[in-house]
Amino acid sequence: MDEGNIFLVGMMGAGKTTVGRALARRLGRPFVDCDKEIVQRTGVPVATIFEIEGEAGFRRRESETLFQIAATPGQVIATGGGAVIVPANRDLMRRNGTVVYLRVSVDRLVERTARDTARPLLAGVDRRRTLETLLTAREPLYREVAHLVIESAGQSPGALAGRLAEALHRQTPRPPDPSS
Repeated sequence: MDEGNIFLVGMMGAGKTTVGRALARRLGRPFVDCDKEIVQRTGVPVATIFEIEGEAGFRRRESETLFQIAATPGQVIATGGGAVIVPANRDLMRRNGTVVYLRVSVDRLVERTARDTARPLLAGVDRRRTLETLLTAREPLYREVAHLVIESAGQSPGALAGRLAEALHRQTPRPPDPSS
């Protein structure tokens, strides 16, 4: 496995942060959570950014932060669930490392986010319907950007990180995209 970054993508509640921390420990790499980095840089919660700047303002900040984080190789990076919406983000991740899609069913996502009040896109809405809609829209983008797709349900974060580390070691790098 090369020393490029490892980007974890997937829906909110897929386990990107938890699995990412475990994977980083296992691989001896630094871990960065893109959403937490945005909060640290702005000094306000993601929900406040959504409230003041809307989703478009948040996505702009997310892209800027992701580009800055990705400039340092050798990290495990948990992206926000919607980071794949922006084509430049997908391109950046593909060019700067290995992208892993942590895939989870809607039922599991509903369970994992049931008591979470910090997710602006799930505030005051039908959680299941919103997650279904978001997953339907984002699934093709997650699959497009991913080098690896890992089913995230049914294993502890440590076991999943171990499985992912093995898959990353077995993976052969894809040749560069000739169209770029």
